[in-house]
Amino acid sequence: MKRIPREERLIAALDVASAEQAKSLVECLGDSVRFYKVGLELFMAGGMFELIDWLTKKGNRVFTDLKFFDIPETVAAAVRGLRNRGVTFATVHGNQAMLEAAGEAKGEVKILAVTVLTSLDQGDLDDLGFRCDVEKLVLSRARRALEAGCDGVIASGIEAPALRRELGERLLVVTPGIRPVQNRPSDDQKRTVDVAQAFANGADYIVVGRPIRQAADPRAAAQAMQETIARVFPG
Repeated sequence: MKRIPREERLIAALDVASAEQAKSLVECLGDSVRFYKVGLELFMAGGMFELIDWLTKKGNRVFTDLKFFDIPETVAAAVRGLRNRGVTFATVHGNQAMLEAAGEAKGEVKILAVTVLTSLDQGDLDDLGFRCDVEKLVLSRARRALEAGCDGVIASGIEAPALRRELGERLLVVTPGIRPVQNRPSDDQKRTVDVAQAFANGADYIVVGRPIRQAADPRAAAQAMQETIARVFPG
């Protein structure tokens, strides 16, 4: 078992339009969340590094989810730009050379390779021209990430059991697409699991956005998830 503080297994996604809105949500959540994801929406709004500094000074961990995809030297430079900023995780979504460049440049930042976005299903992969099923593609990308020096993968809870069966505990598995209840028809997440199922299937961390952010009481929603996690990881 990895030594992961139980309260850090829940990563709340700050998928909001401004740093001010992000700070307001963090203040609302209080001590119910200790790990936050900062993604593309906030990056485009500006002030991302100032927000990261603010989060880390409050004792939080930070996951920068920018899915770097570019020529290897540019990916390496981008990863180096995250070093010494208190960033715990960063994502790369690319081929072997890009993953290797990120792995070589990472320093203290843990690199997570994106396998297959949870908003994609088999029909989407067929449309993109992939001649294999989702699980095979996830496993292939996870093996390549391990070979490239990455620390973990972003993967659905649906494929997490296959990852653990094939690769054991060698990679961190960070699982988005968490839905406490059945998906709404308008939801763009397709390969989803609930909190308990994600961890039972082998996830080390879960990333949760809308089920917390859009809840009538975001703090209560996050705390309920923490209580579920405490039941899965007692003691």
